[in-house]
Amino acid sequence: METLRFFSGKIHGAAAFRCGRRFGVLSLMKTNLHFDCLSGISGDMTLAALIDIGVSPQLIRDGLASLNVADLKLHVDEVRKCGFRATYIRVEHPEQHAHRHLHHIEDMIAAAGGISESAKTLAIQIFRCIGEAEAKVHGCDLKKVHFHEVGAVDSIADIVGVSIAIDSLHVDQVTSSLIPTGTGSIVIDHGRVAIPAPATAEILTGIPLAFSEIESELTTPTGAAIIKTLASSFGPPSAMIPMRVGYGAGTRDLPGQANVLRLTLGQTHAREAGAEHIETDQVTLLETNVDDATAEQLADVAERLIAAGALDAWQTPCVMKKGRLACIISVLCHEADAPVMQNLLFEHTSTIGVRRQVLDRSKLARKAVEITTSYGLARGKVVTLPNGAQRFSLEDADARRLANLSGKSTREIHQDAEQSWRAGSAM
Repeated sequence: METLRFFSGKIHGAAAFRCGRRFGVLSLMKTNLHFDCLSGISGDMTLAALIDIGVSPQLIRDGLASLNVADLKLHVDEVRKCGFRATYIRVEHPEQHAHRHLHHIEDMIAAAGGISESAKTLAIQIFRCIGEAEAKVHGCDLKKVHFHEVGAVDSIADIVGVSIAIDSLHVDQVTSSLIPTGTGSIVIDHGRVAIPAPATAEILTGIPLAFSEIESELTTPTGAAIIKTLASSFGPPSAMIPMRVGYGAGTRDLPGQANVLRLTLGQTHAREAGAEHIETDQVTLLETNVDDATAEQLADVAERLIAAGALDAWQTPCVMKKGRLACIISVLCHEADAPVMQNLLFEHTSTIGVRRQVLDRSKLARKAVEITTSYGLARGKVVTLPNGAQRFSLEDADARRLANLSGKSTREIHQDAEQSWRAGSAM
């Protein structure tokens, strides 16, 4: 199959957009590759899905051949998983028992003449991600880390093959769903460990995970390192025009679902003019309905949530079943703070259930400033609008403080602060 070549660009959402007519659409576009990791992610599943999406197997074979590993062969087959077609890859090589250090693998990749420099850089980044996790888990220096399972030839082939494939697609951005790890335990070189394995758990720090009851290792250290290195965001896919969809099969069969990794290669519209002033991130929204709380209790839990680090907390009146008047308590927070917020809701309200969802958020670029008003120093923030214009707002606490000191109204303090800011007294 021919290698897909859409728009030239870089990984991690580089702003290298191309203008052209594709599929009848004339617009500024960028290319996005989205990972759907319902059944987890591993190195062989990723490489298989990339081949299924259109990357030439021969391109991968030529690159792997330059690693100078004797009798290394890449087999590509079509299989069925729970009735769905998918590509399955298998790396064949003579059995080896060598435990490699990171520098051995880096030297092997650096010496490969059939791999582009950008693909080499990506492969080394992925291996370093694994190496740093292994060093922390085992409490040793990165240079002394032994790569056991990950240092095997098939894992090296997976990571290098994935790097070659990603480099050939010239994508602008890689995104991913939340990552499931599975449950239970597995046996590695160091004995039996809980899932996720220690290195996998360390690699996935800072990555939002998805719950799964499947008793199997869904995400391997190699898969975790690949997605952590590639993906710029985690959650639902952004709006895009799908161009190709590929499926990479895992070795095992899972109960009740196909053990496949799905990749979607598509195009998204470039950000509109002025979007450089708009920041985006992801936040978690927790909500619960309460029909037996007093106004004092609602105010108390809101204060506790804000004090614990919530980005915002609010109540919305609602009517529940049987016509009961109630209140929806909503909490906006960072994903890492969600467990704390959830516990506060359980502990300080009568609720027995909390809803949770991850939201994409857009916010104006802002900066904190301190200005000199006619009544003293005051804090505020300046936001930049998409058209480049700026807007100032005074901190309410400072407005009330200066009003109490001066005997003026808060409205007068706000007006004076606005005038002071416009006069250029921001420090």
